[in-house]
Amino acid sequence: MSAQSIFDQAPIGALIRYSDGTPRPPQRFKNKLAAWENSNNVGRLVRKAAAHTIGNHTTPASFTLHQGDFGSAGVVVLRVFKTFSVGSPLTFTVVERPRPGAVRVLDRAGEGAELLHLAENRAAAQAWLASHRYADAVLDEVTDDDATASAAEGRAA
Repeated sequence: MSAQSIFDQAPIGALIRYSDGTPRPPQRFKNKLAAWENSNNVGRLVRKAAAHTIGNHTTPASFTLHQGDFGSAGVVVLRVFKTFSVGSPLTFTVVERPRPGAVRVLDRAGEGAELLHLAENRAAAQAWLASHRYADAVLDEVTDDDATASAAEGRAA
C-alpha cells in the first residue's frame, strides 16, 4: 500500500509495517542494520494530520506511527514516533487492525486527535485514563467498520 492509502483507509490504532524493499543486513553489521531499521520497521498509527497552509508553505497530509517506549521500572522516559508524508516512497502494510470492542483513548475529540492508548474494553480504558489523568481525553470504541479490511486495501502477506 502507498502512504496515501494508509492515510485514507487505515484506522487509528492499526499496526502498520513500512519498508523500502531492501533486504535486512546481517546482525553483525550494527551500523547498516540501524540504518536499515530507519526505513523498515513497525508502528501503531496514532495520528492523521490533514494538509495545511501557513503563509506560502503548504505541508502535505501526514500520519504518525508510535514505534515504542523506552524506560525502566515502569517509568517511560522516551516515546519514539515517526511521521510520514502521504508522498512517502516507502511501502506500507496493515499488519493488524484494532479488534471490534477495543477502545481508543484519544487526547481530544475531532480531527487531529492522537491515540494515547488502545485498551481491550471500556473498563480497561477507563482504568488507564483514571491512572494517567488526561483532561480532554475521549473514549472511542472500535466498531466492525473500523476493524474489517476492505478487499481493495491490498493487505500484503
